[in-house]
Amino acid sequence: MKRALVTGGTRGIGAGVSRALADAGWAVIAVSASQAELEGFRPQKGISTQLMDVTDQASVDAVFGGLPDLDALVNSAGILRRGDEYDIDVFARVLEVNLTGTMRCCLAAQPLLAKSGGAIVNTASMLSTFGGPLVPAYSASKGGVSQLTKALAGHWAEQGIRVNAIAPGWIETEMTQGLRDDAARTQGIMARTPMKRWGKPEEVGALVHWLLSDAASFVTGSIYPVDGGYLAV
Repeated sequence: MKRALVTGGTRGIGAGVSRALADAGWAVIAVSASQAELEGFRPQKGISTQLMDVTDQASVDAVFGGLPDLDALVNSAGILRRGDEYDIDVFARVLEVNLTGTMRCCLAAQPLLAKSGGAIVNTASMLSTFGGPLVPAYSASKGGVSQLTKALAGHWAEQGIRVNAIAPGWIETEMTQGLRDDAARTQGIMARTPMKRWGKPEEVGALVHWLLSDAASFVTGSIYPVDGGYLAV
């Protein structure tokens, strides 16, 4: 049975990824920095949970160091502080979680993935393509994740490690709840989304599963939008 570790794997898109992989027969370790979040998550068969903070090197080393093997890493841990990211301390915190945390986990996973010929899927965003005026840190971090993905793909290809990223659009998660509750904002988003609906975490999870599978064995260094066509218009 293949083993995957999913950061931020107990809520939102990360939870959708955890469930999609478990449904496909993977053994999934869903990690979170929040004990309350772990306790509130309802794991299904094939998913175990563990406390890990992607901004804490000792925490990351302890989790990855305890793994006997690993076939996949999915970096889904992320934060957004809409309206507050022009404060430099908030800006730095968002980058520490979203970008540096992604790199920290990739480095920790690399020795295990080199042994298994495994793969990494990072979480970029449609804001890797265009900026978000209210979220400069989130936009910068996700642009960074996109370029980090390409850099690691090139550097680790000879080790048999594939590195790709997903770029979600408007997905039904806790992070977008406020927007979904705002009729005017929802109307504007739907007006630009060709498919005229919000995406679901499990739809993102299906793409991640494909990227980790042998069906994508010649795919690396790519960023895959999953946005209902939002970036196409």
